[in-house]
Amino acid sequence: MSVTRTGEPDAPVGPDPHRWWALVVIALAQLMVVLDATIVNIALPSAQRALGMSDGNRQWVITAYTLAFGGLLLLGGRIADLVGRKRTFVIGLIGFAVASGLGGAATTSGMLFGARALQGAFAALLAPSALSLLTTTFTDPKERGKAFGIYGALAGSGAAIGFIVGGLLTEYLNWRWCLYVNIPIAVIAVFGAFGLLRDRPGHRNVRLDVPGAVLGCGGLVAIVYGVSEAESHGWSDPLVLGLLAGGAALLVVFVWWQNRAPSPLLPLHIVKDRNRAGCFLTMGLAVIGMFGVFLFMTYYLQVVLGYSPVKTGLAFLPLTVAIIIGSTQISARLLPHVAPRVLMVPGMILAAGGMLFFTQLTVNSDYAGELLPGLLLLGLGMGLTFMPVFATATAGVAPQDAGVTSATVNTSQQVGGSIGTALLNTIATTSSAAYITAHLRDPAQKALVVREGTVHGYTVAIWWAAGIMLLAGLVAGLMVTARPPRHAPADAAVPESVA
Repeated sequence: MSVTRTGEPDAPVGPDPHRWWALVVIALAQLMVVLDATIVNIALPSAQRALGMSDGNRQWVITAYTLAFGGLLLLGGRIADLVGRKRTFVIGLIGFAVASGLGGAATTSGMLFGARALQGAFAALLAPSALSLLTTTFTDPKERGKAFGIYGALAGSGAAIGFIVGGLLTEYLNWRWCLYVNIPIAVIAVFGAFGLLRDRPGHRNVRLDVPGAVLGCGGLVAIVYGVSEAESHGWSDPLVLGLLAGGAALLVVFVWWQNRAPSPLLPLHIVKDRNRAGCFLTMGLAVIGMFGVFLFMTYYLQVVLGYSPVKTGLAFLPLTVAIIIGSTQISARLLPHVAPRVLMVPGMILAAGGMLFFTQLTVNSDYAGELLPGLLLLGLGMGLTFMPVFATATAGVAPQDAGVTSATVNTSQQVGGSIGTALLNTIATTSSAAYITAHLRDPAQKALVVREGTVHGYTVAIWWAAGIMLLAGLVAGLMVTARPPRHAPADAAVPESVA
């Protein structure tokens, strides 16, 4: 998830004698960034109760992180080029640790949301510099391929580790430790970075497109805030309409500015390519549904079915395993021989099929019979899609555009997750409230009706998610017309898409 500069001539000359230990430090930092999404998901129900969050606002724990991460990722890559990758890496680690400490100590929901946004901002510094350091530390192509494989395996396992560690910490210590746990990891990585990483100074001629970052991030925040406010105010409320219109206007100005900026954050020729634009759209739409499932399934398992945090974390593992199998064992083997959309379209249909299992949930659903098949189908479908999306989007780009293209795929992933979490949470809470109002006639039945209404809201939102995933499949089928690659995809493609 990062900006790489693989074609630059500033890599250190000769192999680094500490390069394999340096890989451990780099992978540890990336593991922390990846782990932080799922570990907080498991802790969210406990954090909501402790801080008194409303159902409409709880999604900000997720979206504050993903919005800041995705919105600032391209700028983070530029900063790494300007001030140096190692220095940016260390600043990112220290900032991430401080933000994690603030989040763990949060006494109000607003403090937690702010800390999560701060985490996302420092993750946007950390992720590009981590992968850039990896490409400059390993200069031999064979070693670089092996390093990317190890890096990808560790980063890809972050989600699974997050589910388990999040469950253990929440159940046996406190939800706050799901944030505090980043501090010792970051401290170890900082000391390792000072002792093991080497990098040349940054380029003084690099320009930062700060207006572009403000316009792009501001537009996304306004849209997500407008969607979240629709839960309490309604979609026709002037505040909601104003936020949505204002966000859209800022994004239009962002596009206009990118055509005129001396050093644009996102060179528009990258998104004008039909295949790349199709990949960016497919990724954004696909992730909308997946992030929604993470949120709803966590609450469904813990609040409705009464699972413990540890049991909830274990329940998600089949999804992670299915994503890794779909990406590394199916897509990676077939992509050299078939057109990318031959994998992406069935992948999205499979994922939508998995969603259909979740639309049948009740207050007493059985995990093995109703949840597990859906998780496996969703995971396989996402795995089939992620790999060709990343490989196709980054194929055939000029060396100077490789980093920004890679970052744009990941930006679309984070932005899709932000908008999707806010949108689906609003749909779920609105549908739940309407159901409870319509069915609550006997006060003695209130507890049951509330549980039924909660599940009803989840299923309505998941129907929308399934439809969005089918739309992603349609976009992939119509826009991604690339032929099978002549060579196997780059070593970086598998780890990036899995991570």
